[in-house]
Amino acid sequence: MNIDGKPYRTIWLGADGASAEIIDQTKLPFALEVVTLRTLEDAAHAIASMQVRGAPLIGATAAYGVAIALRADSSDEALDRACEVLAATRPTAVNLRWALDGMQKAVRNQPHEARVAAAFARAAAICDEDVETCRKIGEHGVGLIRAHAEKKKGKRVNILTHCNAGWLATVDWGTALAPIYRAHDEGIPVHVWVDETRPRNQGASLTAYELGAHGVPHTIIADNTGGHLMQHKMVDLCIVGTDRTTANGDVANKIGTYLKALVAKDNGVQFFVALPHSTIDWSLDDGRAIPIEERDAREVTHMTGRLSDGTVATVTITPEGSPAANYAFDVTPARLITGFITERGITPGTREGLALLYPEHRKAAAA
Repeated sequence: MNIDGKPYRTIWLGADGASAEIIDQTKLPFALEVVTLRTLEDAAHAIASMQVRGAPLIGATAAYGVAIALRADSSDEALDRACEVLAATRPTAVNLRWALDGMQKAVRNQPHEARVAAAFARAAAICDEDVETCRKIGEHGVGLIRAHAEKKKGKRVNILTHCNAGWLATVDWGTALAPIYRAHDEGIPVHVWVDETRPRNQGASLTAYELGAHGVPHTIIADNTGGHLMQHKMVDLCIVGTDRTTANGDVANKIGTYLKALVAKDNGVQFFVALPHSTIDWSLDDGRAIPIEERDAREVTHMTGRLSDGTVATVTITPEGSPAANYAFDVTPARLITGFITERGITPGTREGLALLYPEHRKAAAA
């Protein structure tokens, strides 16, 4: 996607062929900085500190982390250690484990002298596959937006999203925002209500940044505004992403997603979840079994912004001594989800719907 007319991905192979480069998302929206990952520890830190975030991008970064680690040591022990270190960085997004499993399969049976090349090739393939997957999600999802535009006789379609599920959360295009980008590029009048998404403000800082950079009309709103907008018929549909979806259709996503789904249900607003196949956890049959990451309380008690003199500072916003809890995700039950937008098409938000699109996993979905 574009930043000031220049196309970017969120991660790419370094010019030396031995490292990976990423956009440091902790510096957005105030600065566009590129960081080079040269070691396993660099990759693990990038994921844990949220220099990269979003389930597909976490998986892609972990893949490059394995490849970089094998340059220093291509032994089985080094491969196992790299996967163990990276797997421990973020517990909720299933793409992380999916990518690491793929790297293990690509490398394990290779002779040691071929492992590094095989690892970098697989990491690059994971990135390219993610771009194509997200492009197809946009291709399938744009029909929903087009249908609303036709129903409204060309008036703008208002879409509410939560957190950041755009190209900054993937390698390119995004999941929830991919249909929106496709609609905008086709000339369909579209407008996005952007939840600020506390804590960390991924909506206000990241979604708004990338939509603005690409020229998509949008408005930032406080997280609790969505219910008011839906009551007053100012939202045509909701599209969000997911970090892990279970076989029965329950969805783990950024904290606050569940509340938006409840409000959408109460007001008759369609609620869609956009997801790639790599985000479905076929081994789980109940969203309550998904591990929910608890992050540093500072993400709740502190906020970063730009001061009037242009400097960027982090300030405390809570009383000294008041404790804070920081649950990073919640689970939206399948009964609240209108449908899933995937690279294979759109399906109802049910176990049967997922099994229809992914028949190779039908046995797991029926368990």
